[in-house]
Parts: sequence; structure tokens; C-alpha cells
Amino acid sequence: MQITKDSFEEIIEGQTKLMVPKKSITDTVPPKKPAFFNPKASLSRDFSIIAYGAFLKNFEGPKIFLEGLSGIGARGLRVANELKAENVIINDLNPSALELAKYSGKLNNLENIEFSEDEICRFFSKHSKKGSRGSMVDIDPFGSPVEFFDCGLRATMHGGVLSCTATDLQVLNGLFQNACQRKYGGIPIRTEYGNEIAIRLILGCLRMVAGRLGLEIIPLYVESHFHYYRTYVKVHKKPDQEENLGYIIHCKNCGNRKIVFEKINLCELCGSQNNIAGKLWIGKIFDRNFVEQMILKIPEVTVNKTCEKELQKCLAESEMPGIYFTLDEIASKMKSSPPKLNDAINNLQNNGFMSSPTSFCPTGFRTNANINEIIKVFSD
Repeated sequence: MQITKDSFEEIIEGQTKLMVPKKSITDTVPPKKPAFFNPKASLSRDFSIIAYGAFLKNFEGPKIFLEGLSGIGARGLRVANELKAENVIINDLNPSALELAKYSGKLNNLENIEFSEDEICRFFSKHSKKGSRGSMVDIDPFGSPVEFFDCGLRATMHGGVLSCTATDLQVLNGLFQNACQRKYGGIPIRTEYGNEIAIRLILGCLRMVAGRLGLEIIPLYVESHFHYYRTYVKVHKKPDQEENLGYIIHCKNCGNRKIVFEKINLCELCGSQNNIAGKLWIGKIFDRNFVEQMILKIPEVTVNKTCEKELQKCLAESEMPGIYFTLDEIASKMKSSPPKLNDAINNLQNNGFMSSPTSFCPTGFRTNANINEIIKVFSD
């Protein structure tokens, strides 16, 4: 493949030069040929740089980054260039994508990067033995990541981080419940907070696979954006002793919702039939200390200005109860216009409840108040 100025263009993302197909920038939907690059995913890569940077700050083992589905290698190249990881190995089955990645590696004078052309699970299998595992392992596929959970976990060293992206949003958000149960081992329901249910389904599936391998996962940070969900978990080579799988019950009549270990069929507030999502992850989805480290890392890297604002929300909600509410759904129940988010949160706090914004939705908030208590506070 010839890399010419007619078909390719050099851009800078973060602090890293990337050679990308011109049509990736000009076309509404980036083409897969000659190689896939999504410029809209730059925010996701920014968060990766912050998260991996925060992880490396306190990690004393070998700093090895393994990327199973690299495309043109944008994420891996940035890890090599901006975080100075000791060894970055990026893998893809598309030789054209790897040619562009190698070209970009030379543009940035990188010597800490290697390239692999292999099927992802074969690639991870080569790095599944002690001494060759990654401290940061990245899975970013088209669609669902579940078929790569097993090999990805095996390729992650003790104390390392595994991050996974899912773009099969229709399946995870409840449009195809049977497909979701087959893939993720749990059923979603269609609600205002469907993106949180989706993230918890991904983590729940990862937890089930880890359990079969005698591993423990600890969620550090998660993202929800309009075209993808992304999770970051720490992996420990020991069996998980925590009970962290269960269900979300949701009453479509009154809007009551709850995280539970066992299914509850009838709503405790109005007696109507509950909708039930799960099995899924019911533990924490943000590690407060890790999010704090991410915020501290921001001045050291070049990322989008919105990153800090979003991470501040993550910090605020890290100790909050699971499942958020939205201002619009409360206003709809009350048949009134929605209050301002800050006013809503302050009113709940002034009435003795916990409350915070959420990174999952611009008009969303978390609280330990139930739907009836929220309506009462907003009505006063």
C-alpha cells in the first residue's frame, strides 16, 4: 500500500502524529477500507490516556500495553508516545491498518512499539503466560466485546487493567433481549437509565467469565457516550469472594427502581408488576481513588477540556447509590416543567438525602431517595 497525500492525511491527536485515511475525516461514516479510523472516538482515546496514565503512576510492575484490535493504532501509538510505556504491542488483522500504524510510529520516532498481524485471541494467547502478560490490555471491537473476554483476561497480569468497548447499543439497551441474554448472560429493560443497565450487563458478563478463570475484577472507571460504552477493570489473580451479581427491578407504573440480590416481582411502593434486568453487576462502577488520580493526571496530558468536567461528575457519584433518575421523568410524573439540576440536587440534600449529578446523563442525578420521596421534595 502506498501512503500518498491524495488518500492520506497527517493529523495530531493529543500529542501524537497520526497518518489517517482522508475519507475517515471527510465521510459521515468512516470507511473500513483501506483501514478504519474514527475521529469521533478521540474523546474515548483521551479518557484512555488519562486512565492509563493514572494507573501507571502507582503501578510498579512492567509497563506493557497490549491492544488486540488496533485499527490504525491511534490508541496504542498515543500510549507509547504520551505515556512512555515500556513496551506497546498493537495487533490487527488488516495489514493496511498496520502499515499506517508503522508509518505513524516513525513520524513520532517511537522505539517502544511492536506490531502484530494476528487474530485477536491468538494474539492474546501468545501473551497469556506469566512474564508476557500486559499490565494494560485493550479490547475495542465493532459490536460486542464478549467473545474476547476470556482471552483478554488471560492476557492481563495480576494487578493489571483490562478495558473493553461495546458498540452493540441496541442489544444492550433492550431492543433485542434474547440476543443480550445469549451474549451477556442477562436481560436488559428499556428505561431512561438504560445506559447504566448496559454498563452493568457488560461488567456482569466480565465478572462471570473472570469467576470461571478464578479471577477477581474491580471496576475502576466506566464511560457512556452516544456511540459506545467502555469499562476499565483491575484484574486480580484470585477468586472473587464478593456477592456482586444481582438484578435491577423497575416499576413502569410508578418509576420505583432498586438494585437487589434476588428478584422481587411486585413493586414495594404501588404493588404493580416489576420489570427485571439482570443478572448484572450490582457493585460500585467507579473507584473513587482511581477517579481522583485521573483528575490529577489531566494537567500532565493533552486532552479535550470536557474530560475534567465529566470526571468531576464521576467523582461525585462514585459513592452514590446505583441507578440514576432524570429530571424529565420526574417532571412527567409531576406534570410540571423540570427544575434545574443544581436546584434539584440541593433540594434533596437540604431534605436529608444524598444526591449528586451523574456522568451518564446531562439531566440525570443520583440519590438515595425513592421516587415518592423525590416527588414530595420537588413539590414542596
